[in-house]
Amino acid sequence: MTELKSYLTRCLNMALAIENETTYTNSFDIAVRLDGFIFIPRFPAGYVLDEALYQRIYQIANAALYPNYTLLKQNGIYFVPLYDNPLEVKRGLFFPWRKGTAQRLVIHNLDVFFTERAKTNDKLIIPLMNNYAIDYHQVTSIAIAGNSGAGKSYFLTYLLSALNSISDLVIVDPKRDSPSRWARNHQLQALYPTANSSKSDYVSSVSDELGKAMKVIYSRQVDLFNDPTKDFKPVTIVIDEVLALTEGVNKAVKDAFFALLSQIALLGRATQVHLILCGQRLDHTAVPTSVREQVNVSVQLGNINSKTTQFLFPDLDPTGLVIPTGQGTGIIQVIDQEHPYNALPFLAPTYTDERK
Repeated sequence: MTELKSYLTRCLNMALAIENETTYTNSFDIAVRLDGFIFIPRFPAGYVLDEALYQRIYQIANAALYPNYTLLKQNGIYFVPLYDNPLEVKRGLFFPWRKGTAQRLVIHNLDVFFTERAKTNDKLIIPLMNNYAIDYHQVTSIAIAGNSGAGKSYFLTYLLSALNSISDLVIVDPKRDSPSRWARNHQLQALYPTANSSKSDYVSSVSDELGKAMKVIYSRQVDLFNDPTKDFKPVTIVIDEVLALTEGVNKAVKDAFFALLSQIALLGRATQVHLILCGQRLDHTAVPTSVREQVNVSVQLGNINSKTTQFLFPDLDPTGLVIPTGQGTGIIQVIDQEHPYNALPFLAPTYTDERK
């Protein structure tokens, strides 16, 4: 830790440029902990502890520590009290970190991998990266966004394979693309438009499926009222390219679809009824704001900047995040009791699918 502190201090002394104040003039100090480091200013100080300074320190330290550590990006300045210190150094700026960097999960046969996992007690734990997984019991809804070619469909296929043995699946595919083919190859039904149906008819048929899911929710609510410990097999409604589903649809049909989607997002968690929504842009025209607010697993793939992240990560400034290059890369945020709430670099699993 002493060597790490010395290295980090030198990096900040050289690059921070705060009115020529450095550790050599006793203007600040660094304290290194197992879960991060603290920037400790000495007051009175010739600089202001504000958001700009915090983000500047983040950018310098995150690059300097890569790849040994990944700093967790904060939405705002993170003060911590240092009660045992004198008044001049009684507070600091905290920068939490995770050891190492995001590592892509490599699976050689997708179906075999999840068939074997289904036989274990960890079948509801879905690995997303090396040493990074989600507990499907803790999931409300999952949102996946990204530009064309970013790897959304590839990652969605991975999730479908993960859920096939642990959840009932309702697959909605307005483009009749890879989710429909995956469903056919796994003897499952997918809802896709046909030449004999109008756009509004198709969305109405999707709403019918959502209505069935609402009946499941109401039935399970009764069961939970009588027995709060009762467990259920998850039901997952997967909708690919949500904007393509609703764009140009009759307003009354679209409103009915949005209302059902909102109810499922709001009521589904306790009854194990989940949504997975996928699209290039998940703004209010694609999904209701109330649905986005219930999402607790957010994935943005492809180009990462303030414009692309504004819907799934409205409070995030992605400046300084070290994002790996290539397909299926981006950022992820999981909001539950197990993960840090911060957005992290993400590399989607790579795999072979025998029945692709």
